[in-house]
Amino acid sequence: MNVSLSVWLLTVVALCALVAVDFFIGRKPHDVSLREAATWTVVWIVLACLFGLGLFCFGGGRPTGEFFAGYVTEKSLSVDNLFVFVLIMAKFAVPSQYQQRVLMVGVITALVLRGGFIAAGAAIISAFSWVFYLFGAFLIWTAWKLVEDARKEEHEEEYQENKLLKLAEDRFGVADRYHGTRLFVTEHGKRIMTPMLVVMLAIGSTDVLFALDSIPAIYGLTQDPYIVFTANAFALMGLRQLYFLIGGLLKKLVHLSYGLSVILGFIGVKLMLHALHESGVHVPEIGIPFSLGFIVLVLAVTTVTSLRASKKQERAAARRVATDAGSAGRR
Repeated sequence: MNVSLSVWLLTVVALCALVAVDFFIGRKPHDVSLREAATWTVVWIVLACLFGLGLFCFGGGRPTGEFFAGYVTEKSLSVDNLFVFVLIMAKFAVPSQYQQRVLMVGVITALVLRGGFIAAGAAIISAFSWVFYLFGAFLIWTAWKLVEDARKEEHEEEYQENKLLKLAEDRFGVADRYHGTRLFVTEHGKRIMTPMLVVMLAIGSTDVLFALDSIPAIYGLTQDPYIVFTANAFALMGLRQLYFLIGGLLKKLVHLSYGLSVILGFIGVKLMLHALHESGVHVPEIGIPFSLGFIVLVLAVTTVTSLRASKKQERAAARRVATDAGSAGRR
């Protein structure tokens, strides 16, 4: 797409306005109800669909297909990120009424930083076509690592702070309790961070690390920076509400990592074929309609098998409890 500077500016302003409205509505600390989370989740999905329809009207079917393929991929990868967000919230014992503020600021930070990743990716791709080989190989390797992590059940492990976050804590110091939504307080004449700021930094920096696989993944579906940015923006901005909506269901998605590994591996192969095609090798390329259909099918199958597996695990656990109780009664 040939997107003018004015369209870019209008898009950024519109997204900022949507974020401001979301922030204004949720500015007062409170426990987010399922109804509120569901309502805003639907709102963000509808807005993404309307944007896709706008692309269809002004750009045609191809940009629309690329946007929806990228949006669905980024959204599914974001759901996997929620596992880590749950661990971070537990690690820092964030009060429930402050969790939405943490997620809001963390997601905005991640969105701004991801903009830099997207711009860098666009510049590298335009200058070096062979980078598609690297992106493809990286995604295939990431897919394999996801399978290994799923087998090790790493989602059950405790969150480990990164070195940069630990350095900030050592440099500025951290208060021993939360002070509402304040980010800094003064204790004994020294200005120190509150746990609120630390957990915001943890959410933002963790999401940026996730961008290392999500950005190459979406560039495997489209090389248009405008579509890459907007798909990321819509996927990220609904992440806060999704956290509260499906937070209790995350443990039931036991096969999600396997599904995401299939998707990343598929996009990695797609990138390799595209790189070979760019190098003059006559190989078939995978179209966007097939890519979108494949991604949606994998996610649907993964969700169904996950829920079935979770029910079987719950039934097996209930039988074990009943058996143990019967054995104890006989003794």
